Amino acid sequence: MHIIAFITHSADIRQILEHIGVETEPPHITPARGPPLWDECDAQAAEGVEPAPDWDEATQPAPDFEVDQRVSW
Repeated sequence: MHIIAFITHSADIRQILEHIGVETEPPHITPARGPPLWDECDAQAAEGVEPAPDWDEATQPAPDFEVDQRVSW
């Protein structure tokens, strides 16, 4: 299988989508949600389940070498 043509005219694309029964308008993007508020949750921990560790997951050690972000592999 290989590409033989591209359809770029929007009226033609809409007509094809209507013919095959596909929605012609893109779906609405819902707004982003924040992280869950675990500290305010009233749920009790079950037996045998360890609580989350108390270290700060956002802190990471600095790399031992200089990082050049201009290079993209």
